[in-house]
Amino acid sequence: MKSSIPTTTTSTLLTLFLLSAFTSHLPSAGADAVTDRDGAAIRNGGTYHILPLFGVKNGGLELAATRNETCPLTVVQSRTAQIFRGLPVRISSPYRIAYISEGLILNLAFASSPSCAPTPPNWTVVKGLPEGQGVKLLGYGRSTVSGWFKIEKSSLEYLYKLVFCARASKACGEIGISVDDEGINRLVLTEEEGDGIIVEFMKASSVSA
Repeated sequence: MKSSIPTTTTSTLLTLFLLSAFTSHLPSAGADAVTDRDGAAIRNGGTYHILPLFGVKNGGLELAATRNETCPLTVVQSRTAQIFRGLPVRISSPYRIAYISEGLILNLAFASSPSCAPTPPNWTVVKGLPEGQGVKLLGYGRSTVSGWFKIEKSSLEYLYKLVFCARASKACGEIGISVDDEGINRLVLTEEEGDGIIVEFMKASSVSA
C-alpha cells in the first residue's frame, strides 16, 4: 500500500529533523567569543598557536612519530626551544559564522604537515593506546573515536581548555598531557575534570600552504 503522506510533507519533515539535529549543538546565544592572547576574537578558519600554560614546560604543539610510527602522527607538546610556539593550528567550525564561540563544535587541524601525513591534517582521538586515548591525526587507522573538539573557558580569566566529545556516548573530556617513558609530552583525553591543560591562543603570523 502506498503511503498517504504527500512527498512535499515528507521532505519538509526530513528537513526539519536535520535542522534540529544540526542546531542542537549550537552554543547558547549568551556564549562568549573565544579570544586570543591579544584580546581579539578567534576567527572561524583562522590559524593560531595553541600554547599550554602553568605546570607544563616547553612550548606549543606539534607532531611526532611515536613508538612504531614511520610518519609523525601524534600530537605532542614541543620540546624544542627554537620552535617554542609549535605548529599553527587551524580552528574551524562547520557553522557559517565569523568567530568561534565557547562550546562550539570544532575541527582542529595543523595548517601544514609532513608529506607522509594524511591531508587535511585533522586531529582526532584514538582509543586503546598504552597512554589511554591519545590525540593523533585523522587517518591513523586504529580505533578512531568519532566526535568533535570544542573550546571551553577555564577557571582562570581569559584562558581556556580543550575538550573532546565522543559522538556515540556524548561524553566529553578535557585534553591533557601524558609524559611517556621517552619524555615526550603526548596530548591525551583525561578521565577527571580539571586534569586538562590550560591554554591560550596566539595568532599565527604566517602559514605554509
